[in-house]
Amino acid sequence: MKILAINWQDLKNPQAGGAEVHLQEILSRLVSYGHQVDLLCSNFPGGAKVDNVDGIKIYRHGARLNFNWVAPFVMRKLIKANNYNVVIEDINKIPFYSPLYQKLPTLTVIPHLFSDAVFKEINFVLGSYIFIAEKPVGWIYRNNRFMVISKSTAGEVERKGIPRGNIDVVECGIDKEIYRFDPQITKFETPTILYVGRLKKYKSVETVIKALPAIREAIPDAQFIVVGQGDYQQTLMNLAVELGVQNSVIFKGFVSEEEKVGYLRKAHLSIYPSLKEGWGLTNIEANACGTAVLASRVPGLQDSVDENNSGLLFEYGDIEQISTLATKILSDDPLRKSLEMGGLRWAANFSWEKTARMTEDILKKVIVDN
Repeated sequence: MKILAINWQDLKNPQAGGAEVHLQEILSRLVSYGHQVDLLCSNFPGGAKVDNVDGIKIYRHGARLNFNWVAPFVMRKLIKANNYNVVIEDINKIPFYSPLYQKLPTLTVIPHLFSDAVFKEINFVLGSYIFIAEKPVGWIYRNNRFMVISKSTAGEVERKGIPRGNIDVVECGIDKEIYRFDPQITKFETPTILYVGRLKKYKSVETVIKALPAIREAIPDAQFIVVGQGDYQQTLMNLAVELGVQNSVIFKGFVSEEEKVGYLRKAHLSIYPSLKEGWGLTNIEANACGTAVLASRVPGLQDSVDENNSGLLFEYGDIEQISTLATKILSDDPLRKSLEMGGLRWAANFSWEKTARMTEDILKKVIVDN
């Protein structure tokens, strides 16, 4: 197959996140299976206009703020110049509406839809722009096949008017060579809760900090390690000071992948308190490293936790529930070890190879059906 993919960013972009990891893992494997893959995305300061990463030819045009306006013109030029068989459109925030200006068989990939959750993160004007941009997805993409990363997202897409039969759920994988249990590594001496991810408002890391005083009443030496960076970090640091737990909240900022795996292995508990996600990749990575997880019962995250086996779920934003469940896992060794073993079994179900092979099969079907 000759495949043209379009996404807002590629993995080299400083703004790249989980959606870019997901697409890169799939596309790079499609290349290894013998397919030609081109990727159209926005450029960034210092980014090459044409690049090649893992065999994927990358065309970068426009910028983060205007790429959706630039993309249609560049996309039509690429399609005219190359004999593509199929298009992958990754809808991450604002759709490109590619069915309006190109007629190739198209697979629409959706990590997750923001809906009204977008207002938790950004101002009303920009939030309204994204909210309204998602509205016509059901009509414009009504003839497309969809690939989503969780059952929760499948439900959201179906509610947009897409028939359930046109939606495939293909869950994210993990790199099992990197994220794996090492029996030689022991947990931190201090009971440790870990958060790994971007520090954005909608990630709701403040709820864990607010729960920490109650956790420390039961477990005085408990600590909360925060791995990642983002524009919400200073607010979180100020909150820790305000609540008097600044010495128990450790901000590590950006770390290497090797360091990240080390934290995931050594923590007693990995927590994901976000308002909404397409999936919860960090939950699976933590499980694969032998660590129990605690996450909010919201779309995406609830799909990535095998409740009572790989981890526990709490109602979003419930500070009391967070403190109660975190304390229970940190203080109840038999429960924690049971969740660790259940997590290892659960994580064994996920691999990028499986994800890519399923995607390849869907792409072939999209071509045949068109």
